[in-house]
Amino acid sequence: MYSYIEGKITEINPAYVIIETGGIGYMINISLNTFSHIKDKEICRILTHFVVREDAMTLYGFAREEERELFRHLISVSGVGANTARMILSSLTSKEIIEAITTNNVSVLQSVKGIGAKSAQRIIVDLKDKLSKDKNITEIFETSYNTLKEEALSGLLILGFTKNAAVKALDKILKTKSSPFTVEQLIKDALKIL
Repeated sequence: MYSYIEGKITEINPAYVIIETGGIGYMINISLNTFSHIKDKEICRILTHFVVREDAMTLYGFAREEERELFRHLISVSGVGANTARMILSSLTSKEIIEAITTNNVSVLQSVKGIGAKSAQRIIVDLKDKLSKDKNITEIFETSYNTLKEEALSGLLILGFTKNAAVKALDKILKTKSSPFTVEQLIKDALKIL
């Protein structure tokens, strides 16, 4: 119904923002990630998702399209409501969520308040294939991994390893590693293989 709302921020806190436009103030529930993107702005555009339930009509807002897409995927999972999806998006970045789902990392999802082992497993089972087919989501994931891989490769080349050997080692780690990692950790793991 509403794709986005643009206007003046009249009130903002980590849970919601009120945006005034056309003489109307819209209360929009937001995640901590969105809050961090818009907290210093006077005027902003918030992408929205409108949820209608029997007892309430609620707007959820997002600073970026990938966050809104991920929210829509999360609420499609049985047992995951809009507030739970917002909690997940507040606790983890979009990249961390995508990585956890695509690498079957239940413990990362369980680190979110209110998400148990069964819920985390259901999210992974329901969304793993969907996320791999979603063009917007896969671009985020691939960009993150490609950047990590390029930086780690550069570090290994500086240390004197051949490009072919370094690429093979990094590919092996990226395929088997199931938890979030840094460039430094990726280089350390590659050194164990090389």
